[in-house]
Amino acid sequence: MGITGFIAGRLRFRGGMAAVLIAVSFLVMIIAVSVSSGFRKEIRDVLAESAGDIRIVPTNLDWVSGNTPIERHPSYLPYVDSVPGVASVSPVVYRAGIVRKDDIVHGVLFKGTEDRQEGQPPLTVSIPERLSSILGAGQGDTFSAYFVGDRVKARKFTVGSVYDDIAEADDRLVVYAGISDLQRIDGWTEDQVSAFEIILERNYRSENIMSAVSSEVGAALLAHSSDDEAPVLSLSTADENPQLFDWLSLIDFNVLFIIALMTVVAGFNMISGLLILLFENISRIGILKSLGMTDSSIVKVFLRASSKIVLKGMLAGNAAAFLFCIVQGKTRFLTLDPENYFISYVPVQMEPLKILAADAAAYLVIMLLLLLPSLFISRVDPAKTVKAD
Repeated sequence: MGITGFIAGRLRFRGGMAAVLIAVSFLVMIIAVSVSSGFRKEIRDVLAESAGDIRIVPTNLDWVSGNTPIERHPSYLPYVDSVPGVASVSPVVYRAGIVRKDDIVHGVLFKGTEDRQEGQPPLTVSIPERLSSILGAGQGDTFSAYFVGDRVKARKFTVGSVYDDIAEADDRLVVYAGISDLQRIDGWTEDQVSAFEIILERNYRSENIMSAVSSEVGAALLAHSSDDEAPVLSLSTADENPQLFDWLSLIDFNVLFIIALMTVVAGFNMISGLLILLFENISRIGILKSLGMTDSSIVKVFLRASSKIVLKGMLAGNAAAFLFCIVQGKTRFLTLDPENYFISYVPVQMEPLKILAADAAAYLVIMLLLLLPSLFISRVDPAKTVKAD
């Protein structure tokens, strides 16, 4: 333990209020980090589900009209699939349409995928909750859809399921259908699709990495496309939705500001607590100096005593934050306005590495701030303090 540890253990530090305030500071910090990670995960997941992380589309950028199909088995596909970070490549068919039920008419975007048609009857779709509310249609109900082209095509679809559209503020209402249903509506063969959607591995989903992988995919398309194939290009979700990624960056900045603010608040609370401890033990400081203990050793004594309070507050704050995240993750009792926050609840995701980094950085800054009141020790004159005692 050493002499400094022994003396620190004998000091009575009445730091209950300081520990509570530190716990609250760490609670706020960890929740902020978890909410930031939650927003990033939920929004990126919904973007990946609705449009992929990267899309391979026709060069004229018209992949929703049903007029510009591309090949289902192009020569470049194996090379795209081998690009580092690519988890899967899936063909999709998009088609803009108008849905109608009774007197209600609304524009939507149909998206045909292979997994949506497995085990489902033809013309069975999954609609978002917002469209379900607009049309007044639930599972098992039917509605009509109209597709405009050289001539208007009408189809009657059955609602197989209603999905939770967490990006409810997005004006695009996506109706999921079987890929073969939309191919028949467009008059395409099984070898014709609108685009390919690429899902990246999770650690490749940052904005910069996503754009870099998109460039690699574009290079593979350019190098391995044959002359008789429709020309295509790659677009990343970050390029198509810059406002969302700018918003996520703003959240990250706010989190850093909160961490810095809470660290300073906790630090100054501990400074006041340490000053009280120093004044209450001024005579002991004089005695320790008269016994030959150096200023630096005495500083270590009081920093050790303060460190115990900081660690207790940090552990209590972390425990409370973990409990909050678990409850919020399971119940989603805190809700949001999706028009302002894109999703309807407060998302949380606990990332141990980020949380440990925030804890370590805050602890280090607080201990550095505590060096300021420790300078008081060098000004204590043992001759005066011991005599006064």
